[in-house]
Amino acid sequence: MNGDPEKIEPELNGGNTVKDKIGRFFITLYDLHRFMLRFFREAFLPPYEFRETIRQSFDVGLKSLSIITLTGFIVGVVFTKQSRTSLLEFGATSWLPSLIAIALMRALAPLVTALIVAGKVGSHIGAELGSMKVTEQIDAMEVSSTNPFKFLVVTRIEATTLMVPILVIYMAFISLLGAYLDVHLNEATSFPAFFQQAFMKINLYDIVSIMIKSAVYGFTVGMAGCYIGYNAQQGTVGVGKSANKSVVVSMFLIFIEEMLLIQVLNYGKQFF
Repeated sequence: MNGDPEKIEPELNGGNTVKDKIGRFFITLYDLHRFMLRFFREAFLPPYEFRETIRQSFDVGLKSLSIITLTGFIVGVVFTKQSRTSLLEFGATSWLPSLIAIALMRALAPLVTALIVAGKVGSHIGAELGSMKVTEQIDAMEVSSTNPFKFLVVTRIEATTLMVPILVIYMAFISLLGAYLDVHLNEATSFPAFFQQAFMKINLYDIVSIMIKSAVYGFTVGMAGCYIGYNAQQGTVGVGKSANKSVVVSMFLIFIEEMLLIQVLNYGKQFF
């Protein structure tokens, strides 16, 4: 298959009726389904673009590192300050390190990191591929016997899927450092004591869960940005729409996945 996934356009009467909107919705789902199937097919068939995947992975990590560092530190400090007030009412401030670690590892770190990557990287992917689409650079790659889907789409989705879990672990560590500084200033807790208490309630299943969630979020950000950018239209106006739509769709899907994954992972926890 060359070029874009096969498009099917409904016969619209003005395009604004409920029937037309429903038709476009299901056609979009069909196109996305074909797009995902093509990704999995291209990802496992040679030739493999290892060098481009590594370059994209470095790009994803570098673009997000500074804002994740700052956000992670602030999240750790703010969450610690807010939690201390509640625990003081029960005289349970000694549980503060464990509470922070559980909240970060099970919920905050994956979700906040995914949202940051969606805003920072997802918009960049949508705008970059959208620009290449409307300026016919993708068509030029096809004419030159290059597979643009494998080079442009597969490598970017693989990069976000691989890098988001790494960024999540990094953000969790930075957040714990911020939490430690606040706890140390208020309770004079030592560094070893803080981290020993923090990881007292964290087990292997929590680590596996955070990796699964992070990989799913990374795949979602890459897939949404690539699909929207790769199918951009309306010239230069479509580039801006692709960037904006990539962020909105990615964040919406991440929240939906968060609700579903919590249920699945909590159910699986009873078997471990």
